Amino acid sequence: MDAEKQSLGLLAGEHGDRFCAMQALEPEDRTRAHESLKYMSDVKRDVWRNSKEERSEPPCCLSGSNISYTVSERVGPWWDLSSYRKRWTRQILNDVSFHVESGQIMGILGNSGSGKTTLLDAVSGRIGHRGTLLGEVFINGRKLKREEYQDCFSYVLQSDNLLSYLTVEETLTYTAQLALRNHSADAIKKKVSSVMAELSLSHVAHSVIGGRVFPGISGGERRRVSIACQLLQDPRVILLDEPTTGLDSMTANQIVVLLAQLAQRNRIVIVTIHQPRSELFKVFSRIAIMSRGELVFCGQPEEMVDFFSQCGYECPEYCNPFDIYVDFTSVDTRSSEREAATFNRMHEITASYQGSAIYQSMLGKIVQSLQQEDKQAIPFKSKESPSGSAKLEVLLRRTVRNLSRDRMGVLMRLSQNLIYGLFVAFFVMRLDNDVSKGAVQDRIGIIYQSIGASPYTGMLNAVALFPALRAISDQESQDGLYSKWQMFLAYIFHILPLSILAIVVFSSFLYWTVGMYPDTIRFLCFTAVVLVPHIIGELLTVVLLGVVQDPYMVNTGVALLNIAGILVGSGFLRSTQQMPQVFQWLSYLTFQKYSCELLIVTEFHGLELTCNTSKPLPGACMITHGNQIIDEGYPGALSRYTQDFLLLYSFLPVLLLLGMISFKIRDKLVRH
Repeated sequence: MDAEKQSLGLLAGEHGDRFCAMQALEPEDRTRAHESLKYMSDVKRDVWRNSKEERSEPPCCLSGSNISYTVSERVGPWWDLSSYRKRWTRQILNDVSFHVESGQIMGILGNSGSGKTTLLDAVSGRIGHRGTLLGEVFINGRKLKREEYQDCFSYVLQSDNLLSYLTVEETLTYTAQLALRNHSADAIKKKVSSVMAELSLSHVAHSVIGGRVFPGISGGERRRVSIACQLLQDPRVILLDEPTTGLDSMTANQIVVLLAQLAQRNRIVIVTIHQPRSELFKVFSRIAIMSRGELVFCGQPEEMVDFFSQCGYECPEYCNPFDIYVDFTSVDTRSSEREAATFNRMHEITASYQGSAIYQSMLGKIVQSLQQEDKQAIPFKSKESPSGSAKLEVLLRRTVRNLSRDRMGVLMRLSQNLIYGLFVAFFVMRLDNDVSKGAVQDRIGIIYQSIGASPYTGMLNAVALFPALRAISDQESQDGLYSKWQMFLAYIFHILPLSILAIVVFSSFLYWTVGMYPDTIRFLCFTAVVLVPHIIGELLTVVLLGVVQDPYMVNTGVALLNIAGILVGSGFLRSTQQMPQVFQWLSYLTFQKYSCELLIVTEFHGLELTCNTSKPLPGACMITHGNQIIDEGYPGALSRYTQDFLLLYSFLPVLLLLGMISFKIRDKLVRH
């Protein structure tokens, strides 16, 4: 109760100090300021109410000792071989040590390139292996192994990777279902409601997240949803990278105040931040200032003012101390003279800090935590993770619900093949059996277009929809919720019904409109064959997106592979028997070989052709039966019909397996 009164008094004092200043504002600004204060009061009241349910966990502490990180980089561009072979070593972090305890929020300040995000990545175990990482991280005096980082820390990225068409409650519910096992539906619902209440999200529980295409919740609410997703696993240590980026000053202020209240509930919160408002001076428990990879200062806000004053850098009146002290410790690179002067000043301040009582006290706390005999256990996050099949089921339901609400996306997926079929039908109009009127050429042209174009529509779907899901899977897999290949399988299982429906609509229109062989069984065979290239186009694109980051590069690669497959495998542009031996062997690796053979047999087997012309050209009427086309262009294709079907459909499980492998590779690439 005393803590509540003290916090209430602090809040009242802060608000009282601002009252006179608000009277000078314009009416609209004054209303906005009142709303900000009311929001902070509501947040604190909610947290005080929740704080009555005392957390059972004992206090914990986080220490970083002598953390250094160096990377080796190429000197010149790749085309300049002489300079490209040379490497130079760059120091990103240099001997950084800190200590934070439960109930504290530490803000890491510094200019761009100072090493703030790299420090968070090093502490959370997300730093890459292209450099050398030294130093140790301790929780409650116990050294953390690298494989334990993921199970101990919650990391909120600078960007909010959320599914646009889900509501706030649905987003948190699916995350809880992925993270928690042995929880009933009611228990998960209560957990989600509790987290939404803790982060003041209850009023937007049924609002969609939204995105660039359509509006949804505000930027500050999106940031709180990202934080809420991490709180579902009850982490004791929360790391946040630039949580106020892209937010207005009022919303940024609200986010930091909220994080401070989360820390008061027996948590450790570490946040990197750009240009915090002066009102947040009393909100942070500890302030760390970084410059050029070095920790220039780390201590309490009041200690910061005294320390810089003793160094001869006093904060002018009415100025934001955060901005002033970051300026004092930054290196100005506009000229070599200014860079040398500011670099020396930064090192002087760093040396003064390392010789101060503040620094020695911090080192003493680290040593004390390491030497403590009855060390507390490492506070891991909730490890009640569901089974792999349960996670796959949750991911499939989430993907279906999100993408099915994209009305334009669903309509385009179902109609793009049909639209293409309209162009083909209007161009061909009605097939004729008269050889002199192009009966053979028109049929081969339709087969060529059906096989050649359907992979492109699948590719376009994947390039448009999957990168957003990939970004989310990158983040959630690093949080330990699931493996990336499970998101890959969920996406593939989701597209199968839509792909089948789209191809059925396309083939039903094209096949009967242009007048291909009038037989229901052959129509079903035509549909079954055209379906595979469409699925392969999307599946191959997703497989490549597992290892290639740029979707446009993947787009180009899949298009080139499709063109190469048509040239080598279709037999339309050049007969397979006339190609060099190496290309004949390569044709067996293309799905176009089997699909074209199947469609040629489906259309021309048993087809009677005529030649109704009074003066036929020499050789124009030599073809009188469709079997002649099969025997001349695809000898033996009729006897291989069933075999070609099996080989064509074998591409699907092979690509599924390759996709799982590619996303396992991506798991290592993103993690390391």
